[in-house]
This record gives sequence, structure tokens and C-alpha cells, in this order.
Amino acid sequence: MGFWDKVKSFIGTGKPGEGEPGKNEQGDKPQAGASTSAKTSSTSTTSGAGGKNPAVATFTASPAPAAAAATTPDKKKKDKPKPKDPYETSGILGLSADEMRKRALKINPYQTAWIGRVDTIPPQSDERTALIDRGLILRGLLTEQQLEEIHRVGDLWLKHHEAASMATVVARKKADAAIEELRRQKAERKAEKKRLAAERKKKHAEAVAKRRAEDIIFLGRGVSGSLGDRRANVESLRKQGLPLLSTPAEVAKALSVPIPRLRWLCYHNDAVEKPHYVYFEVPKRSGGMRLLSAPHEALSKAQQWILQNVLAKLSVEGEAHGFVKGRSTVTNARAHLGRGTVVNLDLSDFFPTITFGRVRGLFESIGYSPAVATIFALICTESPRRKVVYDGTTYWVAVGERGLPQGACTSPAISNLVARKLDRRLSGMTRKMGWTYTRYADDLTFSAANEFVDDGKGGQKKGRSDLGILLARVRHIVQEEGFAINPKKGRVQHAGGRQEVTGIVVNDKLGMPREEVRKLRAILHAAKKTGLAAQNRDNIPHFEAYLQGKIAYLNMVDPERAMQLAKAFLEIPR
Repeated sequence: MGFWDKVKSFIGTGKPGEGEPGKNEQGDKPQAGASTSAKTSSTSTTSGAGGKNPAVATFTASPAPAAAAATTPDKKKKDKPKPKDPYETSGILGLSADEMRKRALKINPYQTAWIGRVDTIPPQSDERTALIDRGLILRGLLTEQQLEEIHRVGDLWLKHHEAASMATVVARKKADAAIEELRRQKAERKAEKKRLAAERKKKHAEAVAKRRAEDIIFLGRGVSGSLGDRRANVESLRKQGLPLLSTPAEVAKALSVPIPRLRWLCYHNDAVEKPHYVYFEVPKRSGGMRLLSAPHEALSKAQQWILQNVLAKLSVEGEAHGFVKGRSTVTNARAHLGRGTVVNLDLSDFFPTITFGRVRGLFESIGYSPAVATIFALICTESPRRKVVYDGTTYWVAVGERGLPQGACTSPAISNLVARKLDRRLSGMTRKMGWTYTRYADDLTFSAANEFVDDGKGGQKKGRSDLGILLARVRHIVQEEGFAINPKKGRVQHAGGRQEVTGIVVNDKLGMPREEVRKLRAILHAAKKTGLAAQNRDNIPHFEAYLQGKIAYLNMVDPERAMQLAKAFLEIPR
């Protein structure tokens, strides 16, 4: 028998009048003709703090027919019956809302075994649960059938709770075991990935080490972009009789150095403790100091190989006289002998202006691959550096772009090759204007025969009317070719005064400046009495060799005077 059946049975055998007398389920006075069961619609069970039986039963009245009201027809019209609660006639709605509140206040929730149990559905025998069920139905939230189904499920849960708990424990153990298995598998996968990563790292390191020993792929920031291109113009190289090189390994083999050694020679660093050059300064004839860079032996050998096997086999323009076999300052000056007007111009910072990019482009233009051209350009160029002491360590810090260093044996030849286009353009322009052009390193010389020009006073004089046009065009071409004219060293020399070209007088015949010849003659004459050491007032090292060089140079310009001075030199007592 269910809980509600027990409640109904209990109500059927209950004593009338045990509820609150004189009131029905809604708390109204009893109507005439109402049945006895309607008067005793609800009663309370024995409950309280001191009761022996804590169980509480909910009394529910049986449905009763509506009582007939003894009223007149007029009263029926005035007093309309109130609509009844549809749940009042239900078999489980024995308590009114007020009674529910009163009963709820009497319940001590902490004396029940179901308080705080979120894992079970309390049974209907629990008074607090019964009140909650009554409220749910009264509010219309649930029906009686729904509540019965809920409690049926709750009873089943109570019956099988232990089994469910055991199943939960077993499931938890299985879940823990599964999680442990997953963790173990994850750890194995992680260890396997770590092992594979270590193997890949090891193989990569071995491959890098092997490639570093056999190839060059990086030589510093800003200069390594073309090292991956190994395409060379073999036909062009073969036609010019140049070594066929396309890879860094072939360059190292040609230079007879291992790949790591070649990398060390070429590597570009912004700050180094031991540079490849020895830096020192020498005074300029025009004032100031000139920074020279002498390469160390290993780098010097590499530069010598490039000079002899590559640069020396390339032809330069006929207007270039500096650093060319069979040409000298004498041949450069002879082209301007006896001219009416001689113009001397100087290129500013000639070697530093020829930067790493221009040198690499030169080697690429003759047929070498970008990789080989990069290596050759790094061997032949260097950045200007400044000595810096930081934290007790001396560094040589780059303060500019890589360019041709003063002191490298390859710099003169490279400068002539880079300036070939400049020579061709200036030569073509001056030839059309009736001028002669030559270049010795950074010294540009232009000369022409004089013409009769207007002197500005109504007469004529010897000179050149196109001198201004010449200077403007020269400056324009020089700038377009990536160079600049030094404004402090330009000279225009006319036939009425002394005309010099690269230190040689070219007025009527070639000769050294008179003051230099006189000074040399005076030294030799005085040395016969005092010796050479006493005449070395400027502390020139290897003074005897210095004098011999002066006499030999004079012999190239003026052999007759050179013979006289050579005889005087031999008469000096040793």
C-alpha cells in the first residue's frame, strides 16, 4: 500500500472534529447542507518537539459535493459564488496554504535524516517533503502523477543506492586507471617526441657542421644575401682567361685554404678584437693625416692571388695611367706636354667611395657567381674602424661602410676597373670638345691648345672659351658615376705660368719642379763633407734608399740632370 493510500485510509477512519472546528479547507464557515466529511476536512497528526512518534501524516479530505445555498433568487444575483481552487477536491490537498505555513514553522529540519542530502529524493513519509509536494501542487508546478513518478524513482534510488555507489566506486577506479593509462601514454609520447627532437637536433647539428666544413652560407649581417646563388657565366670567364669558380669550396681550393680559414678571412664583424689589418696614419702633402691599412699575412696572400689571377688579366681604359703596367706619372704627364691650358681636378675619397656593393658588382659583371663575387669583395674591402676600449677590452669598431682600404694590393686595380665607365664617358666628352683627358688614380687632368678669345676689353687673348662648359660637364658625369669632385684641389694652369701634372712640369718639356731638384742637389753636395746622416733633418727612415729613389724618378723625367745627381751620390763617403 502506498503512502497516499495509507493517508486516505487513515482519514477515512479518523474522528470527526479533530481538525479546527467551524472551518472548511479554505477557512470559511460551513455552509448549510454540507456533509460531515466536509466539516472535518483536515486534521493534524501527533507531532511536536516532545512527541514520541516523529513521523507525520498528512490528512486529506474526500471530495464533497457543493452545498446548496439557502438563499433567495435576489440574493443569488447579488452574492455570486467564489471560484474554487481546482486542487481543493484533490485527494492529496488536505492542508490549506495557511495550515502549510503553520505546519512548516513547527518542523525542525535538522531533526530529519534528509536535510542536506543532495544525492537522494526524500520519501513522501517525510513531513517536510510532504509539505513541499503540497506547495508544488498548490502552485500548479507539478501534478500528483508527476510527484508519484518522482518519488517512485526516488524509492528505486534508495533501494539501489548502495549498488550505484559501488558502481560509482568501480567506475571511479576504472576512470583513474584509464587516466593513469592516458598519462602513461602521454608520457611515452612526450619521451618519444623528445627523443626524436634530440635526434633531429643532433642530425641538424651534424649537417650544419658538415656544411660549415664544406660550404659557406653566412659571412655576416648585410653581406650574405647572395651567398646562395652559385650561377656563374662560365663562357665569359673562359673567354677572358679567368679561373672558373662558382662555389665557396672552389674558391677555398684555389686559395689553398680550408673552408673555415676562408670564412675567417671573409667574415664581416661590426666590432672585432683582432682585425685583419694593421692601421696607421701618415701625413698628407696637402695637410692632415691619411689612414693606411696594411693587411695581415693570411689576408695579404689571398689578395695577391686575386690580383695576379683575376684583376691583372682584365684590361683598363687607355686614359688610366695609375697602377697600370708600363704606365706611370711620366706617361700621364707626357699627354699634356706643351698645352695652352691644363686643368687638374681631384676625386674626393676615391678608395672609400668604391664600396663593397660596387666591388661585388664588378666581380659579377666579369662572370663570377654572386657567391664567389661576395667572397672576393669581402677579401678586397674593409670598413673604416675606430679603436674603442670597453670593460678593459680593446675593440676595433666599424664606423662606416666597407670600401677599398688604403694599403691593400688589390685596391688600385679594382679602382681602375670600377672607373672604366667614368674614363670612357669623360674621354668621349673631352674628345668632342677638343680636350685631352687622363687619370692617374684620383687625379683627373684635362688639357687643350689655346685659342684666341675675347679678353672682355674689346681685344683678344689666348685661352679657352669652353672652360666653364668643360668643368660643368665633368662634374655632372663624375656625380652620375658615383664619385665626387674635391672642391679644394682644383687648378686651372695657363701657359704663362708653371704647369704641373702629377708633380711633373709640362710647360715645354718634362721636368721635376726646380725647388725639388735644387734641394736634392744641396743634400748631395753637403753630404760629401758631413755624411748622409747629418743631412737627414726630417728623420726619414732609410734615408740613403730615399735619395736613390729620388734620383731614379728624376731619371725618368730628365735623364741628363739625373746623371749629374747620380754621380754626386756616388762621391759621398760611406
